[in-house]
This record gives sequence, structure tokens and C-alpha cells, in this order.
Amino acid sequence: MEDMKKRIDELTEILNNASRAYYDDASEIMTNYEYDALYDELLELEEKTGYVPEESPSQNVGYTVQSELPKERHARRMLSLDKTKDREALRSWLGDQAALLSWKLDGLTVVLTYEEGKLTKAVTRGNGDVGEVITPNAKVFRNVPKAIPHKGHTVVRGEAVIRYEDFERINASIDDADAKYKNPRNLCSGSVRQLNSRVTAERNVHFYAFTLSEAPDVDFRNSREAQMQWMAEQGFDVVEYRKVNRENLLETIDAFEQRIEAFEIPSDGLVLTLEDLAYSASLGTTAKFPRDAMAFKWRDQQAETVLREIEWSPSRTGLLNPVAIFDPVELEGTTVSRASVHNINIVEGLKLGIGDRITVYKANMIIPQISSNLTESGNFQIPEACPVCGGETKIQSDGGTKVLVCTNPDCLAKQVKRFSLFVSRDAMNIEGLSEQTLLKLIGMGCIRSFPDIFTLEKHRAEIMEMEGFGQKSCENLLASIENARNTTPARVLTALGIPGVGVTMANQIARACHNRWEEIISLTEENLQDIDGVGNVISRDYAAFFQDEHNREMVKVLYDQLHLDESYEEQGTGLSGKVFVITGSLNHYSNRKELKAAIESEGGKVAGSVSGSTDYLITNNPESGSSKNRAARELGVAIITEDQIREMLGDVEE
Repeated sequence: MEDMKKRIDELTEILNNASRAYYDDASEIMTNYEYDALYDELLELEEKTGYVPEESPSQNVGYTVQSELPKERHARRMLSLDKTKDREALRSWLGDQAALLSWKLDGLTVVLTYEEGKLTKAVTRGNGDVGEVITPNAKVFRNVPKAIPHKGHTVVRGEAVIRYEDFERINASIDDADAKYKNPRNLCSGSVRQLNSRVTAERNVHFYAFTLSEAPDVDFRNSREAQMQWMAEQGFDVVEYRKVNRENLLETIDAFEQRIEAFEIPSDGLVLTLEDLAYSASLGTTAKFPRDAMAFKWRDQQAETVLREIEWSPSRTGLLNPVAIFDPVELEGTTVSRASVHNINIVEGLKLGIGDRITVYKANMIIPQISSNLTESGNFQIPEACPVCGGETKIQSDGGTKVLVCTNPDCLAKQVKRFSLFVSRDAMNIEGLSEQTLLKLIGMGCIRSFPDIFTLEKHRAEIMEMEGFGQKSCENLLASIENARNTTPARVLTALGIPGVGVTMANQIARACHNRWEEIISLTEENLQDIDGVGNVISRDYAAFFQDEHNREMVKVLYDQLHLDESYEEQGTGLSGKVFVITGSLNHYSNRKELKAAIESEGGKVAGSVSGSTDYLITNNPESGSSKNRAARELGVAIITEDQIREMLGDVEE
């Protein structure tokens, strides 16, 4: 008995630490599968012994409330749902009752209160007793009605979520691979609990109502479905549901399951809630669960395989992320051979070793994960040298999460920004090479310097095995690389990342050399200072770059792989010495960059803001009260339209 109590205390601490990491720190120190297994063990031991610590996760709901947001105690404790993965057990629980079967959305539960038809308060579930007041944030959710037709007291409970497309869009906008969000649920949690509601508004948070908690003056004819329909009439997006009974429950579960892979909202299962409101109320609750609803979690399809390698994927901050490589297996209709292990805690917790027999699954039927280690050899050695540069590694602990980092400040992975610039639109214009993809290719040894990007064809097989890649995306990437071979000296110069040499300066230098590449790379400091706009610092850094033997060799190899268009047309002089600023939308030119190029081709210059040296402000709305228009009027700068600059450029058909 004492051993079991000791194990209960141990499990309580382990599970609470995992919950804190997941909910408060947006990190994972164990897999969901491992958490569920330990939680089930805890419940079994508590039932056997009758010993249930006050801090046991079996008694607590949600996350600890640690943010700076205002706190509020819920009028009634918000409970979590009991769950099962057994379809027949769910059918048995339902019995002869009718119920609603709906998606179990994976976000953050929020309670909205309306008085006299207006949204007056929004509170997160928090720990079930106390939540965080997020009213300003809820008002900028994409689909929360700020006012509803019903004027009586109304309380609606629902899930705030971030859809997969928005999750991917937001992650794609984050250059730092380490700063990218691990999953939509963590992104949603951070977005909903912002101190600045402007950030929340940018995240496209959606709200789906799933329970009407209070509307005391409305008769719902004892029907939960009537409540759902009423909430929809009030303007809420209601979670999708189906009315079920014992006869059609299993086939309805199957219908939901067939849609999960393409479902746009993160979901980790289904919820079955009794239809009869009076009967539901009569059932009461346990300490943690209501008795009128049950969550159904997908029974993950598992496959047994052999762990062959742990690859350490680098990041630009030096963080090395473990990725398990195993014999390919079929899961949920696709072949998988890789799974993120997240951090050293999970490597150690699973007692991983090369050659171990492991079981793998897809979390929420989408993301490959290791569920268990059948042999638990624990023989894997954390690398002491960085796989990218060979530099020394060390283990750091961040809030209890152990991670491996490379200590070499010159590690190639830490210079990934150079490669991001090289492939960017204004430089070599290679689509499909995001910072994250570049880091993977650097980690795999496929890219060591710029010219290696043009030899990625020989790594076709490895690329197709990378997460997020397949045959089509690999073909698209290689085609983009092939197209990028046909380029101009100015683009290559921009791509090299020489300090101070951006798009405008690269074009200036290339024009001064009449696009002759050999002349461009042979410029001395004195030559450079004769070019308009090139100062002492840029000329020094430029000359030093090409005088470096390593750089010269790299540029020579790169040049041999490209097809440079060194043709040159004499620049016009029609706008020579004139400075322009462009503002507002354009009608003839596709964007400001196109108009800027046209002006520069005639010897003019384009600045970003109006100043005393500006000759013309170009705008299609001359009467606008914008700051640039006001500045132009105050400084006596001529304001012209797009049609007028076209006339000056000779870009108007007779």
C-alpha cells in the first residue's frame, strides 16, 4: 500500500510538471500518449488505494493561472470531460438516450457573458475555479458577435481556436525557426491571453459555441439541440454536431473520422452530450466531470518499428532538436519514417537507444509521434559535438525542459540568415527554401555554402523524405533552383550579403560596371568611391569581401553554375538628378517596385519619405490628407499623378 501511495505522489508531480510546461510555457516534456498512459495509471492506483492527493491532476482542471491578466472566479466550477477511446464503451454509456455528437475542438475554452444584448465579459476556463478576464481580446475574435438579439442575461461557453491555415500563415511569417509555434493549440492559448488585443486581432482567432450555460428566460423545450439552434440564431458559429442514438452512433463516429485529416480546425476527438436537459441536470457531477457528457478520443493507429537514428536538427540560435528516424511504416494511409522527439526530457523518458523496437502513431491522426519504447535500452548518447560544425555542445535547462545547444558562435546553422537572403525574392528568387527547410538541409549536410544550393538535385531522395516534402514539392523546389540559374549580376551581388549592398546599391554598382561580372568583382575601394552613393564604409567592406580568398573561390564556383545575363542598355537621362517619393495605390504599374525601376532606368532616384531634397510626390489621390501629402505641401514639393509620371517616362501610348 505504501509503495502505491508513493507512486501516486510521484505520478502527481510528473503529470503536474508536464501540465505546467504544456499550458503555461507552451512546451512539451512528454508526449500526449505518455501523459495519457501515466494518467490512467494514476486513476487506477487512486481507485485501489482511496488515496487522492489534493493536488492530483484527477482533481484539477485546466492550467494554472500565472499571467498578468485580471482574474475572476467562475460562478460555477468549470469541469473537464471524462473520456474513452472505446466505441462500444461510449455506446454503452449512451444507453437508450438521444445525444448530440460534435467535434472536440483543440483550443482554449472561453465563457462569454451578454447583458441587454451586449458582450460584457469574456473569461477563460483557467483552472476551473478561476479564469482570466480577456474581454477586450474576445471582442476582436474573428466571429464573436459583440451584440446579440436576445436582451436577457446570456452565458455561452465555447472554444477559441486557430485554424490550420492561419497557424501555417503565422508560422511562415516568423523567420526564427526556434520562435515558431509547435501546434495551433499553443498559438491559440498565447493569442487569447495577450495583454495587447491588437496582437489577438492579428492572429485570426475563431470562437465556436458548444454549450449554452445560461439564458433563464428562454424556453428550450427540454432540448439541447434547441439550445444549439438558438445560439446560431443569435449569431454564434456553433460547433458542428449530429443528433445520434444507440443505433446510429458508431456510423456517425465513422463519418467524423473520415473527415479528420482534411478538417480545417484542430480537433482531438468528439464529444457526446445528452439531449434531454432535465435528465442531464438530474445526473449531477463528479469532483471533476459532468455526468451528462463524455469525450471520445481517437484510438490512434499504432505501428511497431525499429529506431535507426536520432538526427539533431539545427536552428539559427544553436538549439539542436532531436528527430527520430525509424524503419518506414504505414500510419493513417501514409508512410512515415520520422518523428520529432521535441527535447532531451522525452529522449530520456522513453529510454531511447539505437536499434530499439518502438511504437509510433499520429497524434490527432496527423502528427507522427513515438508512443512507447518496447526495449528501453537507453543506450543513446547525447552528442558532444554539433552535427553541423563539430563544435562543442552542452545541455541547458529552460524551465525544466532540457535542450541541447551548439556553443560555436560561427556554426553554419547560426548563419542561416545569409542563406535566407541568398534565396530571397530580390536576390536569387528560389521558392521553396524557407529558413526551416534551409536549416534541415544544413543539418543533413546537403548545404555548406551558396553553390551547394545549385547541386541539390543529387540529394533528391533525401529531400523527398524530409517532413513536409514529397515528390511534387521536391520537383517544384528543384525546378525553382534551375530557373534561378538564369539571373543578372545585380541579383547575384544582392544575394552575396555584402554589408551595405542591398538591392539598390547592387543595381547601382552593376550599372556602373555595365553589368560585366569580372569588372564587378574586381572593383577597388577607389573605384567604388567613384560610384554615386557608395561611401567609405561600403567600399571598404565590398573590397574586403572579394579580396578574401575563401569568398573569391566560393564566388568562382557559384559563377560556373549560373547563366548570367551581362547585357547592358545605356541608362536614360530624362529624370537625371530628380528625386521622387511614391505613395498610395497604383493603376498602371503592378506595384511600387515596378514604377521605381522605371524611374531609375531614366536616371531618377526614389526615396522612402518626403524631405527638402524631394522633387516630386507621386500619388493618385493628390487631395489626400495623408502625412506624405501634408509634408509635400508644407515643403512645396510638386505633387503629380501616376499618369503624369508616365508622361515624363514616355510610357503613354499615342
